[in-house]
Amino acid sequence: MNELVTGDAVVLGLRPAKLPSRALAVVIDLVVVWAAYIAVSIVLAIATDSLDTAAVAALAVASFLLIPVGVPIAVETLSHGRSLGKLACGLRVVRDDGGPIRFRHALVRGAIGVVELLMSFGVIASIASLVSARGRRVGDLFAGTLVVRERVPADRAPAVPPPPPWLVGRFSGLDLSSVPDDLWLAVRQYLTRMRQLDPGVGWSMSERLASDLAARTGVPLPHGVPPAAYLAAVVNERQARDARRAFGTATAVGGPPVGSPLTRRPEVTQPQGTRQRDAHPQAVQPHDVRHDAAEAAEAASTRVPGPAGPPASGFAPPA
Repeated sequence: MNELVTGDAVVLGLRPAKLPSRALAVVIDLVVVWAAYIAVSIVLAIATDSLDTAAVAALAVASFLLIPVGVPIAVETLSHGRSLGKLACGLRVVRDDGGPIRFRHALVRGAIGVVELLMSFGVIASIASLVSARGRRVGDLFAGTLVVRERVPADRAPAVPPPPPWLVGRFSGLDLSSVPDDLWLAVRQYLTRMRQLDPGVGWSMSERLASDLAARTGVPLPHGVPPAAYLAAVVNERQARDARRAFGTATAVGGPPVGSPLTRRPEVTQPQGTRQRDAHPQAVQPHDVRHDAAEAAEAASTRVPGPAGPPASGFAPPA
């Protein structure tokens, strides 16, 4: 997938934060954290005046690990990449594929930040940020994260087009844990730029991405689903999972614009009637829906009960 990730491709169209803005955010965070650490140290020194030296040293080490190290990790985890300094500077920490960070990302960033920010007074972080093409420090490289600017004009952040309504929720049973970040990045870059590509090139690229994504999930591409629509539906499913994990809810999305490659069908793989019915699900007449419902009820009444099991295709039915 390296050939699909070009040098001018930035995660989700966002702009990586440069060294000056990141340094200002780090200074704000360090001032707040060290002020709190000094205040807690003074209180502990007064409260532990009667304790022995070993106990005082243990409390000092615990307070250092809890405040200058633990507090930034907790803040980045709970705020999904926005610390006080980053919020003031309009920055945010995201994964390489543009998704929200989790505890493991914040833990790696915080643990390595002790060395490259605190012990070296920011020298290692500054050198790494200057050398990196996207301004990443060593902690970002190990954690697989990127600091981006949130305050950008709307036209610089193209959104991933939503999938067709008939595909929303269809892939809720997919296991997406084996899909690497670089493949997610390539898929999102294709979806945001597919209308700028030649139709033939775009179709072949979507087929290659869809086959790679299907191989990673272990479930083949469903018959009759265009590759671009499949990619958009899987990305939408991952975004919905991230939203539920982060905020406890998911936002429904609408359909793609008319003429989008997401609504196109291969001309030789399906009969004409099937293509028209799938491409325009809203065009089905009410009496067809009632007829299909009656047939389903009749089949259910005559079906022999048996043990329930997962669908053979591996997909969960639409909600």
